[in-house]
Amino acid sequence: MLYSDIARVFGRLEETGSRLEMTSILAEFFAKLEPSELRDVIYLSQGRLHPEFYPIELGMADKLVLKAIAKAAGYPEEEAERIWQKEGDPGAVAEDMISRKRQLTLFSETLTLENVVQGLTEIERSEGKDSQSQKMKILSRMLSNAEPEGAKYLCRIVTGRMRTGASAMTILDALAECFADKSDRPEIERAFNVTCDMGLVGETLARGGLAAVSSIQVTVDNPIKVMLAERLPSLPEVMARMGGRCAMEFKYDGMRIQAHISNGSSRLYSRRLENLTGNFPDIGEHLAQSLKVKEAIIEGECVAVDPDTGAMLPFQTVTHRRRKHGMDSAVKEIPVKLFMFDILYLDGEDMTQMPYCERRRVLSQTFAEDPLLTLTTMEVVSSDEEAEAFFDRAIASKCEGVMAKSISDASVYRAGSRGFLWIKYKKDYHEALTDTFDLTVVGAFYGMGKRAGKYGALLMASPDSETGKFCTVCKLGTGFDDAFLDALPGMLERFKSESCPRSVEAKMIPDVWFEPGMVLEVVGAEISVSPIHTAAWGWVKEDAGIGIRFPRYTGRLRDDKGPEASTSVQEIFDMYEMQGSDAV
Repeated sequence: MLYSDIARVFGRLEETGSRLEMTSILAEFFAKLEPSELRDVIYLSQGRLHPEFYPIELGMADKLVLKAIAKAAGYPEEEAERIWQKEGDPGAVAEDMISRKRQLTLFSETLTLENVVQGLTEIERSEGKDSQSQKMKILSRMLSNAEPEGAKYLCRIVTGRMRTGASAMTILDALAECFADKSDRPEIERAFNVTCDMGLVGETLARGGLAAVSSIQVTVDNPIKVMLAERLPSLPEVMARMGGRCAMEFKYDGMRIQAHISNGSSRLYSRRLENLTGNFPDIGEHLAQSLKVKEAIIEGECVAVDPDTGAMLPFQTVTHRRRKHGMDSAVKEIPVKLFMFDILYLDGEDMTQMPYCERRRVLSQTFAEDPLLTLTTMEVVSSDEEAEAFFDRAIASKCEGVMAKSISDASVYRAGSRGFLWIKYKKDYHEALTDTFDLTVVGAFYGMGKRAGKYGALLMASPDSETGKFCTVCKLGTGFDDAFLDALPGMLERFKSESCPRSVEAKMIPDVWFEPGMVLEVVGAEISVSPIHTAAWGWVKEDAGIGIRFPRYTGRLRDDKGPEASTSVQEIFDMYEMQGSDAV
């Protein structure tokens, strides 16, 4: 497969804003590929060589890429810098300069998919004191052999700026259209949810059809998309929805972790598939030592505890364990405890299809007693009064609230899904009209007065699960301290976009646009109908969406969540209806 053919498909994807058209473009192209080629193309379309949870990324710095472009095109580095200052996109620099390349390449070869994967793999594996120089030479060699459009996407891939608009959901739609039927889409998505590996699912489907995909099961070292909970505005409504009886667990204010344990070691993943093993070496070690069986996958909430009293500390404390240096001292300074709440796999057996009570029973027998590991506090409650008493205990224990879980025979673990098998109820519901929101930054407005020269406010958005678009819900300008505002430009730099990203729907125009990437926790006074925000557009009133009034940043940066895991438009609309509000 010629790389130029792949680049042309990426170009067609970038030119359209229609998800249906993207699906058709991909499905048509997928049909022309060999199964092994399909796997690589899927990864490349997402700007990767591997699944998202793979611990190594290409991550070439912009300046190094500009050097490679200049070398390949035969221009001084200053020319690449000049175009970069204007465009802000290494891909645009490469396309421009390779289109007017000054020198012919001796011994040039036509780039194929195999060449590109091999070259990117060499970049990925380059190590040592000369690694940056090696990476630059490898990229320059590929750029010398690339057409302008292909050069654009090579540079976007190595800098993590692919952005063709082909989301995971669009790729799943295309796989179903190409190799199966629309009605088979849920089974293909299930396979993705239990492996988090779209390339594996695509190759399996191309080789063996739907039957092969249906045989894909949970395995150690392939993270599973987490199951999510619904909300209800009161405990009596929670109990009624659960049929009057359910399991209720403390909802801890920590970091959700999925642990894969086998062969005497553990791998820990965040809900956004980030490998956190190095951040919690103590938890990983204790899990491996305490496991009574050969291998398992469990979920738990990692909570920071006071080293003197053992009392649980807020979420912001445990996030300090995410630093990359000084981990030995961090382990001593910030002790943590893992509160385990589910088991998904045990010695070759997929536990996700078992009822909750059976999973909880197995989990309770799987680990030896350990000071760093314990089960979440849980009780089966059978009345509103019992639920209220349990909730009060949770709040008194410094928890966020409670999780109500179905104990019916149908209470399986639904990977990647949200539903009323799990319902969360938090103290926010007692104190305010709405819950907190995890929202994605898509724009910034320059500040005035004390904030002059900084970003003074942010445009926040929520993903619409039906359209795949990020729709705006508020302009956020309060809750920031000076240190956060000072750090904000650097934190957002890698997401900067020259125009409104194709994945964003907005009527409000910020001074600076960003690709969806950074997630912040926000609180608000209420949700109301809004003529300037695009979330739930037309659902309540024609020519209007809904927005969050008087939003405030809580100080909680949700770097454990990807933008797709932000509070969805559908969830915010449900909360709007929960208010019983008709505010306009």
